[in-house]
Amino acid sequence: MNPFSWLGRKVVDWLVREGEPSGVPQCDFERLSFEIRPCDVLLVEGRARVSEVIKTITQSQWTHSALYIGRLHDIEDENVREHVNWLYDGDPSDQLIIEPLLGEGTVVSPLKKYAGEHVRICRPAGLSRADAGRVLAFAVKHLGREYDVRQLLDLARFLFPYGIIPRRWRSSLFEHNVGVPTRTVCSTMIAAAFSSVHFPILPVIHREENGAIKLYKRNTRLYVPRDFDTSPYFEIIKYPLLGLNDLAVYRQLPWDTDGVVCNDENECFIPGEDGMIPVQVGETPAVGKDDEPLPDAAKQSSITR
Repeated sequence: MNPFSWLGRKVVDWLVREGEPSGVPQCDFERLSFEIRPCDVLLVEGRARVSEVIKTITQSQWTHSALYIGRLHDIEDENVREHVNWLYDGDPSDQLIIEPLLGEGTVVSPLKKYAGEHVRICRPAGLSRADAGRVLAFAVKHLGREYDVRQLLDLARFLFPYGIIPRRWRSSLFEHNVGVPTRTVCSTMIAAAFSSVHFPILPVIHREENGAIKLYKRNTRLYVPRDFDTSPYFEIIKYPLLGLNDLAVYRQLPWDTDGVVCNDENECFIPGEDGMIPVQVGETPAVGKDDEPLPDAAKQSSITR
């Protein structure tokens, strides 16, 4: 084996080694798995050493992005479905994502691999069904491409606020070679997939002299995972482990505890085995001096039966 290849493999293995997972996940992964749709972008807060590098580079907690493609039977295009089936040897009922990974290249993975991780869904708002199919086909076409380590390093140099080497000097970010690139990184591949159907992420917007607005596609090599989170064209969908909707806040409302039922404000009753007992809803009980409650004997019931 080439000594440089051996050394590179060792460096990659060191970078992708993951730390210990959080004791309690922040995301309700079961609900996320139920709600996620094809073409949703999954953002991940990674735990590998390279994730810490990406956090420093991008100043964001999101270090990785993946494209959800659904289950095999969800893929409408027969050729795309067969290609994914050929490359994925897991359970056919698995929910699948496409992701470029350091050390592995662009691969198909089961969504469940991120159970227990801090993740978020970014959903392209208004993406048509036909274009969704094209986005998926674009991503599937990139399966097998290698991970572009040089692009990651050049991106770090470009985003750092200082540096000895000029940001654009010999940078792969600004090369526009004819042909299909053989390497990619996660955000670039996904951004290019949406760009292929003219779906905006963070376009360059220019107002012309006549007031007309024109959009220009941004260089897809400059995209990072956080851009899907900040894009106004993607809906941010969160499923926290302890959502407020799950805490039944409505149970804390000041409901009557005497069993009174009302037809309207002036017609209330208490249902019973012997019929209905009419009641009249009264005023709020008075309070004593300095807002201290009156003794029980002095209290007047707010309900007169």
